[in-house]
Parts: sequence; C-alpha cells; structure tokens
Amino acid sequence: MKKILRYLFSCMLFVTSIGVYCTNRLMYMKKKEDSFIYNRELQAGHINPNTYETIAKQEVKILSPYGYYLTAILVEQWQNNRYIIISHGVTENKTNSIKYMNLFLEREFNVIMYDHRRHGQSGGKTTSFGYYEKNDLKAVVDWVRKEKGENILLGIHGESMGAATMILYAGMLEDGADFYIADCPFSDFSEEISYLISSEIKLPAKAILPIADLFLKIREKYSIRDVSPIRAIDKITKPILFIHSEKDDFILPEMTQKLYEKKKGPKKLFLAKNGMHAQSYKENKADYEKAVDEFLAEYVAK
Repeated sequence: MKKILRYLFSCMLFVTSIGVYCTNRLMYMKKKEDSFIYNRELQAGHINPNTYETIAKQEVKILSPYGYYLTAILVEQWQNNRYIIISHGVTENKTNSIKYMNLFLEREFNVIMYDHRRHGQSGGKTTSFGYYEKNDLKAVVDWVRKEKGENILLGIHGESMGAATMILYAGMLEDGADFYIADCPFSDFSEEISYLISSEIKLPAKAILPIADLFLKIREKYSIRDVSPIRAIDKITKPILFIHSEKDDFILPEMTQKLYEKKKGPKKLFLAKNGMHAQSYKENKADYEKAVDEFLAEYVAK
C-alpha cells in the first residue's frame, strides 16, 4: 500500500511540476528589455531620435475591461479621418511599432500604438497570447471611435501575437475595423505550442499539452484551445492583408496560408522572401510597402 501511495504521489508531483513549469513559461514569458528593443530599432534605422522626439504625439491611458490601464501613444500628423492601431508581438512593446508608425504616417494615416497587457507601460500580470488581449484591443478600438468619431476610417496592423490578437478580436468579438493587416500570426495556439514543444524542448507534445492546458484552466480560466484564430477568421468580412516570411521557423508560414485560404471575402497575401520571424518588413522593406500600397489601393477608400 505504501508503495502505491508513493507511486501516486510521485506521479502527482511530476504532473504538477510539468503543469506549473509549462504555464509559467506561457503566463510569464520572458520579455525583452525596453533598452534592448530601443537600441535594436535604433540600429536598424527604424527610429530617428530627433524626428520621434519632436513629432507631435500624446500619451493616453485606456482602461482595460480587466481593471488595469493600457498605455498608448497617439500620433496625429494629419487632419483627416484616417487612423490605424498597431498591435505588437509577445515580448515586445510599442517601441517595436515605430517602424510601422512611420510607414503609415507616410500614407497619411494617424497612428495609435499601445502596449499589450504585461508589456511596456501597460498593466496586467500575465500574457494570454490573445485570449484576454483581444478584449484589450476592443477597448482601444472603442476609445479611438469614441474620441475621433464613429465615421473614421480605421485599420489595425498586428505582428505575431498582435496579429493573432487582432484576428481573435475581429472574428470573436466584432469586425470593428475597416481593414486589417496580419503580419506572421499563428493560426492555432495549440498547434503552435505543440510545434515549439517538439522542436525546442524535445518533449512529446501529446503528453505535455493536456497537462499544460489543465493547469492553464485552473490558473488563468481559459483553455489553449480557446486561442484559435483559424476558428475566427471566416467571421471577418472586412479586407485582410496577410504577410509572412517564407523562412520563418518560429511561426511557420503554413499557418498564414491556412488563414488566408479560410478567409472569406476580400483578402491579399504577401509572402516575403527574406527574414525570419517578424522580420518581413526589416528584410523586405520595398516589397512590404508595395504589398501594403496595393492592398490599400484595392480595398481601402481614400
């Protein structure tokens, strides 16, 4: 009897250790230092300190439905009704969005960049890869429309987790923008985690994932299966430009292909030749901008 109890205790301890370890890796994924992001973007030529410091901008605090505040930067360079929200990836912050800010300012859009929960200067204690972030994005959209008017032309650009968050928002909550640009999103979080477990941690994903999911439900009140852009994509009626690097080995380009194929209605696809994950703009700047321009010309009113 004692042997059986010791065996059961050992099994419970093993399962608990795996569950806590995996959910900690998800909930508290190590973020990049703010100084690292700034210096990286500076060295890449994405930030001109003199220009960025002098450009007219306003910091705003937007209340999340979960009680904390999201920190955003509003840049209104144009006296028009054209706005775009930029949604960054996991471990990044709104500094990573400055390169996209420059791109859209050049195309006469006013820009709202914000920090996701637990990132940058925003509140929130955990990361949920889009599950809770989609409701934060809705709060940002609602704020922009309330402050700038319901009749504005509004787009959303998302990168990586920010792109997945954008799709979840549009497909599961409301198709509230006029167009979307999804740069390297995952199509299904359970598939993405399974891929990363198998390729990076070298553990059997089929055995690990159910344990992680159980503990995530207990600790964070949602399931990994709930974070599935592919299940939301066909509910989005507005135009989407899908972007992915062909060499991305973190989120595979096949995921964007699946999203593109399932999306109904207006859509375009740009597969960049160079760059790894979230590097399509950096490594293919001219082609990236051409894809954006063609998309805007075809689907977005002046």
